[in-house]
Amino acid sequence: MSVSSERAASVEDIVVERCPRCAEQVGDTDRWTRFRVCPACGFHATIPAMQHIRNLIDPGTFEETNARLVSVDPLGFSDLEPYSDRVQRARAKTGLAEAVVTGRGTIQGREVVIAVLDFGFLGGSMGSVVGEKVAQAFEMATDRKIPIVTITASGGARMQEGMLSLVQMAKTAAAARRAHDAHVPYISILTNPTTGGGYASFASQGDILLAEPEALIGFAGPRVIKGVSKDGSDDDVRRSHSAEFLFARGFVDDIVERPRMRNVLATTLRLLAADARVTVSAPQTRTPPSHERPAWDAVQIARHPDRPTALDYIQRLSPQFIELHGDRVYGDDPAVVAGLGEIAGRGVVLVGLERGHGDPARRGGQALPEGYRKALRMMRLAERLRCPLVTLVDTPGAFLGIESEERGLAAALSECLAEMSALPVPVISIIIGEGGSGGALALGVADRVLMQERAIYSVIAPEGAAAILYRDVERAPEVAERLKITAADCRRLGVADVLVREPAGGAHTDPDLAAALVRDALVAALAEIQGTSGRKLATERYRKFRQMGQVNTYWREFVSREAVELGGLVARTVGSIRGRLVGGDDVESVTEDEDDAG
Repeated sequence: MSVSSERAASVEDIVVERCPRCAEQVGDTDRWTRFRVCPACGFHATIPAMQHIRNLIDPGTFEETNARLVSVDPLGFSDLEPYSDRVQRARAKTGLAEAVVTGRGTIQGREVVIAVLDFGFLGGSMGSVVGEKVAQAFEMATDRKIPIVTITASGGARMQEGMLSLVQMAKTAAAARRAHDAHVPYISILTNPTTGGGYASFASQGDILLAEPEALIGFAGPRVIKGVSKDGSDDDVRRSHSAEFLFARGFVDDIVERPRMRNVLATTLRLLAADARVTVSAPQTRTPPSHERPAWDAVQIARHPDRPTALDYIQRLSPQFIELHGDRVYGDDPAVVAGLGEIAGRGVVLVGLERGHGDPARRGGQALPEGYRKALRMMRLAERLRCPLVTLVDTPGAFLGIESEERGLAAALSECLAEMSALPVPVISIIIGEGGSGGALALGVADRVLMQERAIYSVIAPEGAAAILYRDVERAPEVAERLKITAADCRRLGVADVLVREPAGGAHTDPDLAAALVRDALVAALAEIQGTSGRKLATERYRKFRQMGQVNTYWREFVSREAVELGGLVARTVGSIRGRLVGGDDVESVTEDEDDAG
């Protein structure tokens, strides 16, 4: 054979690795060799459990647990081949003893417990040993009070173990619940595929649910659905089982590419661990003078199109904010932004009604029921993680439409009001623009209600009140004064606790200064209540709102003002009578003057 022939043969022997989806040559790029992600189309190929661990856990820190737990054949099951033979073959193929690897390690220095299912081992199916190892991982996290991360790639329960396999769903879900009750953070990562018993048990219990792009996720797999139902094409069924489909419908917090997952986890763990006490230093901002202005002027400034929105403030208050999505019931409403943040070294849960600077998806801050259910979920997350809850309120009111009624708006608002009233964590609400009706109050049941000085807070929009009372919206400025909706009015009424100064002309004239002033007020409020027990916080919060509408500060001030005015009138009248008597005027003329004065 000639040299040229040998060279040609050697070239033919080279295996060119190509993407399974787009068929592009993947080469030896890091995205493919390390993460199995196609550089061309972004396809995420399935990777072994140990590869996930190497990608996420700090080198040299992983310690496997329960490595010697192995499956037996409790039913003596056999189909095309004995179950015991299948298990032996899976062990030889993967090098694992079972379909899950559990252990502990660190992610950028933060200790975690981790459990990773391996789809290569009998489809990542959950039998007795998988359930036991997962349950023990949760118990370890609970006992050590450290976060747990699970990565699911599973076809469901292991049929060859019958009901003993099915009850692992209850075992693992119960173990996850115990971790919740112990305030242990749980992050669940869903990969391709995640179906059946694993998905419908512990994997859906995560405080935070992340998914890889285009992962197939669902309770019943596409083949099962097509086998029992004739509805929908194959494409429709697969589309309804995608990570993107679930994200759009509020069941997943975020979709994260595999190469980014470690950084996302590290940032999340850092925010969850940011439990330092807030300390108040000297304010770094120059506080401008404050002047009361007519109510209608405040309405115009509160609604100014350039006024900073909730997201504008959140990004300035907590640059590493991690947004979470969805209500886990129906959908994700962009009119409510929510997630994890950090303020003055303290991890917090942030929720804001977002106007969106004209973005139609935000509906000017008018939230749907799913938006309030997302907020409700964040309230419960704050309780589980023992983080302060900070809400930013800016809305003309909840979205009023048929879809809101269909999806239970009143119930969602009611649940938010009730839940906020009883949260055993510090709760701070900031009215940053327009606080309209029950849609605003649903995020305003707080230990401290802060209100920017040009913001407004009202039972109804002045235009609406004018239309109802006078059938004339042109009288809105007049009604605005009578509704007492300004920050100063709300402070006198006892509805707002602290007024937050704004730049001269309004927050829109200098958003950075406005955010700094908000931060100063927020840090001071958190520092004031951070040492209070959860039970006392909830009790005092209930008492605070319980007393509203009784003989409050505003009523006492009103009576005092009326008394002063009446005293002045009496003094003037007595002086007039004395002067007229001295001057010889008769009583009749004095009475006429008194009538004029009245």
